[in-house]
Amino acid sequence: MSYTHFVYHIVWRTYRSLPAINEEHERDLYAYILGFVTNHKGKIFRIGGMPDHIHMLLSIPPDIAVSEFMRGLKFATNAWLKQNTDFPLFSGWGEGYAAFTYSKDQIPVVKQYIINQKEHHKVTTFAEEYRKFIIDNGGTIDERFFLVD
Repeated sequence: MSYTHFVYHIVWRTYRSLPAINEEHERDLYAYILGFVTNHKGKIFRIGGMPDHIHMLLSIPPDIAVSEFMRGLKFATNAWLKQNTDFPLFSGWGEGYAAFTYSKDQIPVVKQYIINQKEHHKVTTFAEEYRKFIIDNGGTIDERFFLVD
């Protein structure tokens, strides 16, 4: 018998970090994303963000690669957002995403981090946050490609 449990914190942004996800209608987008995740047999623990980016804490089945999942999610939400007049500034998603793994006991901490996004970004820009995530998780940043669309 095999057992897997992968919990991902995935962060992605709008094209050129434009503030295209308006707060008044963000829950509609999050509901659409929840439906996508559920249809792919995943589970969302928390979703939230800012007008220029989204954080999602979720699990997906082990037979779905994160890259495949994100390609499908970005494609589907891109089409949905462009058809939805409630998001007039949306012109697409930025290149790439960041995905980090966490253990089950870390879920409450990451959920709280996502809940506190609006407060957190009163003092920290998305670029600062994204850079810190990458470096704190052992990544390196090539400035030629950092947040370039």
